[in-house]
Amino acid sequence: MDSKRLIIIEDDAVFARTLARSFERRGYRVAAIHGPAELDETIAALRPDHAVVDLRLGHASGLTCVERLHAADPAMRIVVLTGFASIATAVEAVKLGATNYLSKPANSDDIEAAFQATTEGDASVELVSSTTSLRTLEMEHIHQTLADCGFNVSEAARRLGMHRRTLARKLGKRHL
Repeated sequence: MDSKRLIIIEDDAVFARTLARSFERRGYRVAAIHGPAELDETIAALRPDHAVVDLRLGHASGLTCVERLHAADPAMRIVVLTGFASIATAVEAVKLGATNYLSKPANSDDIEAAFQATTEGDASVELVSSTTSLRTLEMEHIHQTLADCGFNVSEAARRLGMHRRTLARKLGKRHL
């Protein structure tokens, strides 16, 4: 029986190595790459049926990887990981073929549960009313603008009416 095949696309080498070892212990054949440049070659060699994709890969967007992975195998289970979660990027990831979207920090248990999760919606999920913080609204607006600009930070800053460095600084902060 062929083991599950997993591709990890993550620019943080330490995190990628840790995830790879964890999934190898779970019986996966794993290939870890650092960006979209290595993607086509790795898909051809590994023929993955699972993928973990970081949303921000240095200056590249993980969404392009999601799109290419889904085109290579529409049945592939793709989980997007991000430290910069927003509704806009979650929606785009799912539209492009991701089966799940997780905020960092996420461990291999969380990711494997996301692989196992059904792709069917759950209409019985509890509707919770919560007030969204101003910081969250701001970051969602920023991420929506970034998505609209193809993740071009300079263009997004222009559309948002702020200096590029100010936007880069806001994006660099970890919002918990």
